[in-house]
Amino acid sequence: MSSSYRRKRIAVVVGTLLGTIGTAAHAQSSVTLFGIADSAILYTSKTLDLANGHNAGHQFSLITGGLAPSVFGLKGVEDLGGGMKAIFELESGIDLSTGALTDSNGNLFGRQAWIGLTGGFGTVKAGVQYSPFALSLIATDPRNVSYFGSGVPLYISNVFVTGIFNSNSISYTSPMIAGLQGSAMLALGGAAGDFQAGRQYSASLNYTLGPFMVSAAMYSGNSGGTAATTPVPSTVAFSGRTIGASYRIGDLTMKASFINFKTAGSFDNRIYGGGLSYRVTPATNIDAGVWYTSDGNDTSNHSIMAASGLTYNLSKATALYTQLGYVYNHGRMNTGLSTNGALFGVAGSTVGVAAGIRHIF
Repeated sequence: MSSSYRRKRIAVVVGTLLGTIGTAAHAQSSVTLFGIADSAILYTSKTLDLANGHNAGHQFSLITGGLAPSVFGLKGVEDLGGGMKAIFELESGIDLSTGALTDSNGNLFGRQAWIGLTGGFGTVKAGVQYSPFALSLIATDPRNVSYFGSGVPLYISNVFVTGIFNSNSISYTSPMIAGLQGSAMLALGGAAGDFQAGRQYSASLNYTLGPFMVSAAMYSGNSGGTAATTPVPSTVAFSGRTIGASYRIGDLTMKASFINFKTAGSFDNRIYGGGLSYRVTPATNIDAGVWYTSDGNDTSNHSIMAASGLTYNLSKATALYTQLGYVYNHGRMNTGLSTNGALFGVAGSTVGVAAGIRHIF
């Protein structure tokens, strides 16, 4: 055997080994780019003038996030063996109408920025993440947390993004046992010498039995801490409570919930909501929901919001949608119809319409 032939054989063997190692490494870990691009045209018959609190007249505008927030991010997983995996996620909100950061706490990865471990013991995560309280509300919203006419504008108009995007947080979610799954989160304020500033904690307990699910959760947080410097307030001092349920029958899903947002010395809003979602065809879905809000400190402050939507999927990734909403505010209540473009409303009746396109990648 010539030396030239031996060198060629060695090169082939080494190349094969390197290729095998590379394939194995690729199979054990992965990083995925993901996102949503969503934009809509919004019309409301009344608009709040933030300068004086009066009606500024109707509006007709282009908004980002009519149905879902526009986001992009990275998520990854590495198989560590023995059923354990390392996981991470980075997520940013973006305004498609201007290119600016939005629908987060104002930071680049203000929606999610965490790393964790998951396995048979459950899941542990550390970093900016959703609270169990927010996840419970997401699971029981009848309009699937649309950014128009759902529990989302109600949440954000009450406490902004506090409890949704939690900085300096550590969480644990248990595995599901006999249909039960619990989750707990503690957000450390990050301020040296003051453990109470910006401290937030939340917990939830979910029970699932076939098509039936019930979820209960709580949240409590203080103002201050390092997250108080974010462009969008994310440490508003408030306590939250919720209990909700969902039930699926074929293509029909029904949901109902009670939510309480309480801020010391300010308001005690109690929200009763419910509705349904129905998949008419594999490509077409309709939904509707109603929410009644009452201020426990002064019941003359109350509102009712109703909304419905139609979504038509052009493909697995792209959908067209239209939504119709109505809100009536009494007293000092200022419920708005849209998270983006009409977060707060004015006294009396307001009608709104949103129509747009959403693409998921």
